[in-house]
Amino acid sequence: MNSGTRRQRADLLIRAPWILPVEPAETLLLDHALAVRHGRISAILPATECDHRIDATETIDLPEHVLIPGLVNSHTHAAMSLFRGFADERPLQQWLEQHIWPAESRWVGADFVHDGTQLAVAEMIRGGTTCFADMYFYPDETARVAMQAGIRCALGLVVADFPSSWAADATEYLHKGLEVHDQHRHNPLVHTLFAPHAPYTLGDENWRKILIYAEELDLQIQTHLHETGAEIQRSLDQYGQRPMARLDQLELLGPRLITTHMTQLLPEEIERLAEAGCHVVHCPESNQKLGSGIAPMAELTRAGINLALGTDGAASNNDLSMLGEMRSAALLAKVSSGNATDLPARQVLEMATLGGARALGLERQIGSLQKGKAADITAVSLAGLHNQPVYDPLSQLVYSATASDVTHVWVQGEALLSEGGLLTLSEADIHRSSQNWGRKIAGGVS
Repeated sequence: MNSGTRRQRADLLIRAPWILPVEPAETLLLDHALAVRHGRISAILPATECDHRIDATETIDLPEHVLIPGLVNSHTHAAMSLFRGFADERPLQQWLEQHIWPAESRWVGADFVHDGTQLAVAEMIRGGTTCFADMYFYPDETARVAMQAGIRCALGLVVADFPSSWAADATEYLHKGLEVHDQHRHNPLVHTLFAPHAPYTLGDENWRKILIYAEELDLQIQTHLHETGAEIQRSLDQYGQRPMARLDQLELLGPRLITTHMTQLLPEEIERLAEAGCHVVHCPESNQKLGSGIAPMAELTRAGINLALGTDGAASNNDLSMLGEMRSAALLAKVSSGNATDLPARQVLEMATLGGARALGLERQIGSLQKGKAADITAVSLAGLHNQPVYDPLSQLVYSATASDVTHVWVQGEALLSEGGLLTLSEADIHRSSQNWGRKIAGGVS
């Protein structure tokens, strides 16, 4: 190397035997290092060149780890972590209408959302998630927790025709949601999108209003869609058409729309999704647990649709592990199609990172490890016996690794997890608060 080469300053330098940057596709970097400066990735280079090219304030050596982009949980209901295990083993409509909605009516308020979101965020950080798309009431509380924790959040501005403790009707949901958007529109970690609950909980006129606001503010729209056969039949009975056809008639289908679940799809609907440029968020574990169905991932992939991955809420999963979701997605796709090559590890990792970033409109900032992008990084140890021997770190990551293997997490270069320990949240306080809520809800005490 030329002795006159100018050395770069870095706030942080991370060295690891494997880096999976996601972009370019199918790239595996061996014995490389990643440098961070002012919250962004400033360089990715062979580890042997670091001493000559980088002056780092802090250097971290992770000799048995794989570095990946921070995981993007593209669909969850964070505060519902306080309902984990509350009404298990019931089909979706019964679960919602007879158990979850009555419980929400009684318990959900600002304190519930704050404490439940803290529990969820702590779990997500410990599992390597650096960005989550949320859909729940009191989004201002969700934002407050996200900022405290330092995690990136795509804050869903919920809209529905039914009343809640947050809003009385769709007009009030929209009004309050727009206030939350205005409050956080310059916040680098809190992004907003519209989150109409589902076609069956919102009338045509309010869908039209959401589309107008989304186009004016350039925001994405995420909704539950084609989640169960019962949803399809309800729409046919009420509107004489399937839910997706109804949204298409309302001109909702397009690159702005993020469709979640999509277990009930006809071939012509897949073609229309691809033609319109919609995104699909796959929630395999929640869909399995609620008996909702299986999203046709092989067909969606062949159609060229952007695919993302989400956990759904812990009330229907029952965890928020994106590594677990990756494994479930890969295995479920293979068994449902009968083809062992469907949804390979490379594609599942992309769904959990760059695919999610694309769906949320954040692909220029996050989703891959590239120079200039935000330093949202997850380090996963492959040292455990369950990960040995390591022939292919990507395969180990998807099929063997678990949330407990995540040891370090950074968002915009700031450490949120180090050596498995939370740095921005108090695990003891969250544990105590969660137990208190559990006792109160189980006992029915207000």
